[in-house]
Amino acid sequence: MDFCKLCHNRGLIIEGNLAIPCSCLPQKALARRFKKSGLPPYLRTCTFENFDFKYYSRQNIDLSKGLSYFDSARLTFQAASDFVAAFQENTVTDGLLFTGPVGSGKTFLACCIANNLLEKGHLVLFVIVPDLLDLIRYTYDSNRSPDDPTEQDLLETARQVPLLILDDLGAHNYTEWVRNKLYSILNHRLNYSLPTIITTNINLEDLEEHLGERTTSRIYQMCRPYRLPVDIDIRAVQRQQRV
Repeated sequence: MDFCKLCHNRGLIIEGNLAIPCSCLPQKALARRFKKSGLPPYLRTCTFENFDFKYYSRQNIDLSKGLSYFDSARLTFQAASDFVAAFQENTVTDGLLFTGPVGSGKTFLACCIANNLLEKGHLVLFVIVPDLLDLIRYTYDSNRSPDDPTEQDLLETARQVPLLILDDLGAHNYTEWVRNKLYSILNHRLNYSLPTIITTNINLEDLEEHLGERTTSRIYQMCRPYRLPVDIDIRAVQRQQRV
């Protein structure tokens, strides 16, 4: 919301001798929360109402769970919905780990949680893991502006925000430096009972190989795992439908 015709962006409407808060204030507060959340604009439309189960097969079976892809998606969707309710009642709650192949709806569902809680006034930070690591590396650049955030700024924000969403913890080449940064964030959040939502295309049994024992142990302690199996790339299918 750019300009309010009622209060002319003063935030107050004068009626006689009274100054009344303008109705635009909650909308502006919400806009600020979305801006601070790190959610890209195209993900702000992800809602539970828009989650489409048609992409999850009722015939194909996820052998790791003995459930159809559809039933696995229903369980994961319910877990996300339950998380929102639990977080609103008490922010000290278990986080969630969404696993599944590329284009399975993991990020969409994580953003359903973020958008729902942002609408209700909660602080949420959405971080794409490779982007966060690039930002941290950039803090070491001698040509960076003095106004740019420091490594400590970035890490402390991720450590302390009430709800952190780590998106795309993918099967990359995790060096010891990367493992240490992720461990620093997750260990702090575990110690202070701050919930974290994680999406990854790494299978549960392979997490330790990529992230190391310490970080994997913290994830198991703080997050309940759910899997979204699909036999298609939902994003690719949706692009084709829009053509």
